[in-house]
Amino acid sequence: MSDNRQDLLSRTALTVFRLNGRFLTASEELAKPAGLTAAWWQVLGAVLRDPLPVAGVARTMGITRQSVQRVADLLVREGLAEYTPNPAHRRAKLLRPTEEGRAAVSRIEPGHADLAARLADALGDAEFAETARVLERLATVLDDVLDTDAGSSGAVTEP
Repeated sequence: MSDNRQDLLSRTALTVFRLNGRFLTASEELAKPAGLTAAWWQVLGAVLRDPLPVAGVARTMGITRQSVQRVADLLVREGLAEYTPNPAHRRAKLLRPTEEGRAAVSRIEPGHADLAARLADALGDAEFAETARVLERLATVLDDVLDTDAGSSGAVTEP
């Protein structure tokens, strides 16, 4: 039973790594005509609805605070985002897109919509929705399991 579970973990991890690579490539292609990179789009996308501190963006995206900080500073320097005061925390400023940043993200929408339609046509709407649901559930459970592991032994075995 343990070997089967380890195989499932390895298959899942390898598939997610492959998907990550494919999504990053697709994101770069979609973002390029808008003058963005995939990383810039990712960070701007995290703050489109509500401004967040850099640490909040990092938590939302599952990446390091330092990498978000570098991208956020570049976005601010390019005029695509700005830091604003955070009423909840004096030192952790909020990041939010400027109008120029919002316009750049909106230029990605046609390509994004096309890719979404092509995936939905290939998978079917129900399977596409189920795929999103399963991946979201996996992310939540993995966070819970790893947070529990870190609290107990701190050791997590690599796939």
